[in-house]
Amino acid sequence: MSKPKLHHLLLAAVLLLLPLSAVQAEDPPLVRADNAVRVLNEIMQAPDKSIPHDLLRDARAIAVIPGMIKAGFIFGGRRGEGLISVKTAEGTWSDPSFITMTGGSIGFQAGVSSTDVILVFRTQRGVDSIVNGKFTLGADASAAAGPVGRTAAAATDAQLNAEIYSYSRSRGLFAGVALDGSALRIDYDANAAIYGAGVTPRRIFEGGVSNVPAAVVKFRDQLEEYTAR
Repeated sequence: MSKPKLHHLLLAAVLLLLPLSAVQAEDPPLVRADNAVRVLNEIMQAPDKSIPHDLLRDARAIAVIPGMIKAGFIFGGRRGEGLISVKTAEGTWSDPSFITMTGGSIGFQAGVSSTDVILVFRTQRGVDSIVNGKFTLGADASAAAGPVGRTAAAATDAQLNAEIYSYSRSRGLFAGVALDGSALRIDYDANAAIYGAGVTPRRIFEGGVSNVPAAVVKFRDQLEEYTAR
């Protein structure tokens, strides 16, 4: 590759990072929790356009990433911050861990957009991966755009084999979305701010934390409400 072409490629990569850093100021953890609860409520209360109840009822974990930013020019990137709770051995929802979600793409694109994302984990394998700190959709666990409606009867054969169902809402429209290549990571800094330094995701999920703020507890409680119906 000639030096001018290499310089242009490096410049494009630098420009990719500018819009994301400019528009994605990190929200405080409690604000993230409030936003995750709001997104969950708005989506689940939409008539005939919510996540099927039977999928939520049988889920092993649920992640909500409100306002994930997608930005770029030719090269694209996305980043979001949210929460994830897992199903306990007793069948209830755990206290949530804070997470980040990042990804990239190449193709004709320009501008900035904000999208709410929900991930529904159907198997233990994906849960075990995130407990260990990080996993990639489509690589560590198969993912597919999830069906929308009162039941999961509309799922295709490809969807039925997926370990994770993914959904998005942008400009008021809610639908399944493919997010292969996106990386989900534990946000240890946010967890430390809420639960204390050195608290592991496993300890959070197994109920080993106390004095959890009301905004964070509400996320768990809303999951209980929507999966108990």
